Amino acid sequence: MLFSFLTSLVDTFSYLNVFKYLTFRTGLSVITSLIIVFIIGGPLIKVFSKNQIAGPIRRDGPIDHIVKKSGTPTMGGIIIIIGMISTTLLWADLKNIYVWTLIFVSLSLGLLGFLDDLLKIKYENSIGLNSKLKFLGQLIIGLVTVFVLIKFSGHQYLYNLYFPFFKNFIVYMGIFFIPFALFVIIGSSNAVNLTDGLDGLATVPVMLVALSFTLISYVVGNTIFSEYLHLQYIPDVGEISIFCGSIVGSCLGFLWYNAPPAKIFMGDTGSLSLGGSLAAVAIIVKHEIVLAIIGGLFVLETISVIIQVISFKLTGKRVFMMAPIHHHFEKKGWAESTIVIRFWIIAIILALIGLATLKLR
Repeated sequence: MLFSFLTSLVDTFSYLNVFKYLTFRTGLSVITSLIIVFIIGGPLIKVFSKNQIAGPIRRDGPIDHIVKKSGTPTMGGIIIIIGMISTTLLWADLKNIYVWTLIFVSLSLGLLGFLDDLLKIKYENSIGLNSKLKFLGQLIIGLVTVFVLIKFSGHQYLYNLYFPFFKNFIVYMGIFFIPFALFVIIGSSNAVNLTDGLDGLATVPVMLVALSFTLISYVVGNTIFSEYLHLQYIPDVGEISIFCGSIVGSCLGFLWYNAPPAKIFMGDTGSLSLGGSLAAVAIIVKHEIVLAIIGGLFVLETISVIIQVISFKLTGKRVFMMAPIHHHFEKKGWAESTIVIRFWIIAIILALIGLATLKLR
């Protein structure tokens, strides 16, 4: 909105031409979302605490974990989403179909997560929304997203799958693009959700993935840089960097309240929304495999749960003391801050590897 208004005045005030630069607006997106989250974060946490909006803690976890985190407000994802959406509406070109697609994904998955958090609070258990209903909700949201991209985006390369490290290794998926895209969206939203189990554990990796895709979306949407790096140029996707920048700023601001010891948890409201949004970004810029590399920490957490479930069903034995894997290290006696910081380090390394694929082709 503000972008359209300011650029309409360029003929009168030539210095406003700076708002046409994508890099400038991306920087504004990061700063604006950070400020918004800072401003609304404290008051909303007080409201949540006063109204006892606190999610239940898993009773099978470490005793210390249960004692320290009991009563901590949840649904902090509301703060993140407000920062993301308001900033995107301010600085992005609202004529861009990709911007509206990402706003839809973040809001709809956020609403689904909100319902899940609400049921957990109401019934005072960690079950929340029935798993089949949650999956159905994610499936419907994913299908709508894919339909919009196919029908209205004019994306010429949507059905292609590009492999990092290779310049010309491209697989045309055809109709199989639809289940693949659904898998990416649903898998990513659930993976971030599984990772969000310790103070700040999911926030920084999400921020790193968003920061990486801020750069990727800008490069892919720029003819000069995409040609230099041997990437497929995709028109109009550069505007996505505004949305990614809003995630970076919002998560950075939220980390102020979510860092150990957390004053608030993002809850399913935030984790489902953020995971699905990043997946949608990766699908649009055609870097789905790079998402799996940069977001490798989320993949690791998910795999640990899958291994645990399969092992227990087949043999009756557990591979890990508790899954997801961050709880395994808690059970082993690692301090929460140690786990979080070491996982952050892993996330940084994976982000660097993922970004390296842009050049190593």
